[in-house]
Amino acid sequence: MTTYTGINHLAMATGDLEKTIRFWRDLLGMRLVAGLGKPGIRHYFFEINEKDCIAFFEWPKVEPVEPKDHGYPVQGPYIFDHVSIGVATEKELYDLKDRLEAAGFSVSDAMDHGFIHSIYAFDPNGIPIEFSWPVPGRDIRKTPVLVDRSPSETALEGPDPQPGQWPPVTQPTPRDWRVAFAGAGMELFEQKNHFENK
Repeated sequence: MTTYTGINHLAMATGDLEKTIRFWRDLLGMRLVAGLGKPGIRHYFFEINEKDCIAFFEWPKVEPVEPKDHGYPVQGPYIFDHVSIGVATEKELYDLKDRLEAAGFSVSDAMDHGFIHSIYAFDPNGIPIEFSWPVPGRDIRKTPVLVDRSPSETALEGPDPQPGQWPPVTQPTPRDWRVAFAGAGMELFEQKNHFENK
């Protein structure tokens, strides 16, 4: 099986990168670790932790979405509800709530979900964000729990990947075919770094 190391980055969209930087870097405190672009398109990355980032494409005609309550059901085409970002301590959760409110953002009261305590807000693009503090001693990764009143048959097979559900690989990519072609981002290491003078 594959060893996953976390979410390398979530890619979102904004029509106002200046407000987005002010929110994610200056208010939330996430370092701006990469930025590339040209007229009409920019792509900037903010560090959530040492392994995970959130990134934004700036596209000129993108407009903020109408806020939708986190987890509230919708109909029709839909692919994203909210992103939950973990914090290390309960104090940090409330400090973050205080900072968001002081900056004029609406923030929910803390909600006790049994294994996490969470607050809910929206960034300037209307992106729904949850901030979660893990309740000590209730790690669902170490002790999975399924209490759905009407669980799906597939879920009842257990928490671990079930072998034999997909066709096996019969033609693996040969080592000499493992070539990565130049893509967006190469310029991060080939052009002048504007942060070097800071």
